[in-house]
Amino acid sequence: MTSLFVSHGAPTFALEPGLAGPALTRLGQQLPRPAAVLVVSPHWMTPEVRVGLAETPATIHDFNGFEPALYELEYPAPGHPAFARMALSLLEEAGWKPFADAQRGLDHGAWVPLRHLYPDASVPVFQVSLPDWLDSHSAWRLGQTLAPLQKEGVLIVGSGSLTHNLYEVRWRDEQASEYARDFSHWIREAAIAGDHERLVNALTLAPHARRAHPTVEHFLPLLVALGAADSNAPATVIEGGIEHGVLSMDSFVF
Repeated sequence: MTSLFVSHGAPTFALEPGLAGPALTRLGQQLPRPAAVLVVSPHWMTPEVRVGLAETPATIHDFNGFEPALYELEYPAPGHPAFARMALSLLEEAGWKPFADAQRGLDHGAWVPLRHLYPDASVPVFQVSLPDWLDSHSAWRLGQTLAPLQKEGVLIVGSGSLTHNLYEVRWRDEQASEYARDFSHWIREAAIAGDHERLVNALTLAPHARRAHPTVEHFLPLLVALGAADSNAPATVIEGGIEHGVLSMDSFVF
């Protein structure tokens, strides 16, 4: 199995698939069917790493101010407590001191892109939280720690956003900001080149990095997925375009 970074954009992505939604659906049809999906999302951040063990994780509508139809959506995928416990063991052995969470459901960073990737919700899903103290290098190490699950058929998904400046969002504006294009192009080139060192240091090296990510939590899942990759092979780019003027929706298969 492989690892994947997906840009989940705004919660409206669930109902407005744009370019990225059909591309993720095609990807889900092309990839080997996973035994389960592990999602690391910036919408479950904790002081320490936690692992969701729920057998039937609820669909969490962790957003406000959107149209009522969004709050009616459900993603009834089963959990996978056995693989979740394997993740706990891997994290413990690597010194992360993780905690189990038997109640946690799926936040929108998980279920919104999975609605496109696996629309029938038949693939089991569980989440590992994003510790709120992570930096680029420790996010990459988190992916490395979880990587052995891929040998069991688990698809590791870092769900974030290739650019994420909510201060500059222009709803349904089709004109992409130049800085978002420049940052996305730089990341894309590094991913295609298999330049993991460049990607790990992107928030320091890439053009407009701090404007593209005023806070880092939506970029770190890319580095989790990168850390789970077992080689410096070139990434495959899943075209998503730029939504709402500033939200790059590109995804990468490592």
